[in-house]
Amino acid sequence: MNDLSQNDLERKMITVASGKGGVGKTWISTTLAHTLSRMGRKVLLFDGDIGLANIDIQLGLMPARDLGGVISGHYDLSSAITPYDDPMNSTGKLDVLAGKSGSGSLGTLGREKLGSIRAGLTALAANYDHVILDLAAGVDASVNTLSAHKGTTVVVLTPDPTSLTDAYAFIKLSLMRDRNADIKVLVNMASSKREAEKTYQALNKATEGFLKFTVPYLGMIKRDKFVQESIRHQKSILVRYPQSEAASEMMDIARQFPSRRKAMAG
Repeated sequence: MNDLSQNDLERKMITVASGKGGVGKTWISTTLAHTLSRMGRKVLLFDGDIGLANIDIQLGLMPARDLGGVISGHYDLSSAITPYDDPMNSTGKLDVLAGKSGSGSLGTLGREKLGSIRAGLTALAANYDHVILDLAAGVDASVNTLSAHKGTTVVVLTPDPTSLTDAYAFIKLSLMRDRNADIKVLVNMASSKREAEKTYQALNKATEGFLKFTVPYLGMIKRDKFVQESIRHQKSILVRYPQSEAASEMMDIARQFPSRRKAMAG
């Protein structure tokens, strides 16, 4: 039996979210999870964007069970876990709870069912250092319910002006729900470090001016042809292009997340 409190378990949660689609949110979730596992962590990756679920595709997995079966009541969350086999990873572990593409949206589920999924994920957190939640873009019922935890929310945006506007809206709604929410920003698909920093500064100027909130800058991933190549080949970029800029930048981001297992042990 573990003796971690509810808050301790929830602090292991990392929600990767965005105000709009098309910002590379799922790639960020998948690569962050794999990078943390390569650092010796035990990581559970949850694909909560079941209408467009593709984490299994990006990792080249063919799960026998997925979230669709959990929702229909055929089995529980723990029985739907699929391990990701990485021969280069001898110390960490990456498990995946796959979604089911085309099966609708978690947002259509009732509050009770969503609450049950959230409780199940929190219970599973006892076995991991991190539980990473890749949720649908926007702020529907499922995003609101599943991201309402004591952990971190990573808001992904790109230099596109509409992405910045939608990221601001997402942060505003998150702070209305919880003024003490741990929110960080990651800029994806930037042409340069300078462009990424300008994008962050524009967003932070708005959050400071209108929300009285300084949003921490987690980092950036430059536009890298090897990202699309790895997705096309259904391989993690750490496997196919481990020396790429994007892989190195993700490592810098992953280092900012302490091991919750070690933190709890201390």
